[in-house]
Amino acid sequence: MNELIDISVPLHPGLPLWPETPALRITQDMSLAAGDVANVSRLDLDAHSGTHIDAPLHFIPGADTTDDIPLTQLIGPCLVADFTGLQRITAADLEAAHIPDDTRRLLLKTDNSALWQDFRRPFRPDFCALSLDAAQWIAERDMFLVGIDYHSIQMYDDPFDTHIVLLQHKVVILESLHLHHVAPGPYELLCLPLRVWGLEAVPVRAVLRR
Repeated sequence: MNELIDISVPLHPGLPLWPETPALRITQDMSLAAGDVANVSRLDLDAHSGTHIDAPLHFIPGADTTDDIPLTQLIGPCLVADFTGLQRITAADLEAAHIPDDTRRLLLKTDNSALWQDFRRPFRPDFCALSLDAAQWIAERDMFLVGIDYHSIQMYDDPFDTHIVLLQHKVVILESLHLHHVAPGPYELLCLPLRVWGLEAVPVRAVLRR
């Protein structure tokens, strides 16, 4: 049997969130302990909480939503590339990584992944992400998807251009991956989003298969 590797971040109330994002809440509407006939829980979260995908609507008015993204973009061969030790990933860094020309789904493993070793660690604004020219490099190579192991594909203080370039080319952005336990190399990505209509982002369960 092929090994499945979960690269999703678990949702829980202590999960670090993007600044000013409403807190993730899990409450109980019904409880067996309280004499109700069943346990029934309520999940209240921002669509960008935990491991999630961004659709073009996130930054482009009237653009595609998450339910417009074909599952074929989210399932298939991918490459986990190692960029640990870098604070910012540039086009030159991507070029130097010798990423095969036929790569359509690229997951970026950085020092960010170590932050998920404690899922309750506070948000860190100094995370590693793509520069604008790196986003352009990816878009020009007709990639289906790019993933990063923290809250955003772009640097915390950068303008939104990095997102916009990728989303204009309909590159799915997969954020908040946990790749600390994943060796670089080729895998099959299985990324299944919740089927919700009309959203710019939605949580996913992302798994790699060797």
